[in-house]
Amino acid sequence: MRTVIGEILPLAIVVTVSPINIVAAILLLFSKRPILDALCYLVGFVVGVAAVLAVSTAIVGAADLSTDPQRSRGASGLLLALGLFLLVAAVHKFRSRPSPGETAPMPKWMDGIAGFGPVKSLGTGVTIGAVNPKNIAVGVASAVIITSAGLSTGQTVVTVLIYTVIASLGVATPIVAMLVLGDRGEEVVTGWEAWLNRNNAAMMAVLYLIFGAILVGKGIGGI
Repeated sequence: MRTVIGEILPLAIVVTVSPINIVAAILLLFSKRPILDALCYLVGFVVGVAAVLAVSTAIVGAADLSTDPQRSRGASGLLLALGLFLLVAAVHKFRSRPSPGETAPMPKWMDGIAGFGPVKSLGTGVTIGAVNPKNIAVGVASAVIITSAGLSTGQTVVTVLIYTVIASLGVATPIVAMLVLGDRGEEVVTGWEAWLNRNNAAMMAVLYLIFGAILVGKGIGGI
């Protein structure tokens, strides 16, 4: 189990440092009920991320990849495909990066996020955690690694929980900062938002490149 956790933690980091996830939490910290809305968003995000990995693990696990060599090669092929997807995403992110001094545009739905209430914030968290294509790709890759190891049900549950916690740290960090830093919290998280907006594309391009290459290597090695 420790080996599996070591292999999926880098993939969870791809989710936790995604600027879109974090910026949404920061914007909610400037709503009418900042802490409540942001916490609802965090809960929804945790549920979404956990659901992607749990469902993916159940589906991939039904194929019993740990015992059938042919199916094991199929799992390696899936890792290869997911790695190539991340490499393509890396190229797209790099080409779409803003010019020096410019800020990358954020999704239009974020324009009114500060007006979301707790229920809408919760739903937004679930949607971002579960529907984001990159989160799905990384979740499926993690599910393949988990199921290929032939873990017990208890070990699988623990691994899914650890992945979910790590993947959610990025969203939780600005909320914790706002609670802990008091009056300085607003200035700090605003600075984080500005930095993430400026470096969104370049940062994600590098991450997708690194972990896409890792998955491609694992896929090729198992075929």
